[in-house]
Amino acid sequence: MSGQAERIATYGQFWPYYLTEHAKPQTRLWHMAGTAAATVLLIAAAAAESVWLLLAGVFAGYGPAWATHFLIEKNQPATFRYPLWSLMSDFRMTAVWLTGGLSRELEKAGVISAPSRPK
Repeated sequence: MSGQAERIATYGQFWPYYLTEHAKPQTRLWHMAGTAAATVLLIAAAAAESVWLLLAGVFAGYGPAWATHFLIEKNQPATFRYPLWSLMSDFRMTAVWLTGGLSRELEKAGVISAPSRPK
């Protein structure tokens, strides 16, 4: 689906697409680090009522994420076409990783192969 002009109609279709656009482990790592930093900064911005912390939070979240798409994945951030679904998926990917289910999600999306089981 990468690079195609057709629009994704549902979030259920978007999630596997999102995972394929984040195929490289470095990309996922930088996205999750950015999501964590942005979350901390946005909470601090709300507590301190600081516009500067708000801006820092946005930059901390999107800066590393976008850089990895251009420099590592060599694709365009899904945020450009699907801003809300991309934001939701950044948090979802982080949550799924924290709960130990990211490998299973990557397998379902066809990003990685299931490990071979001993016979």
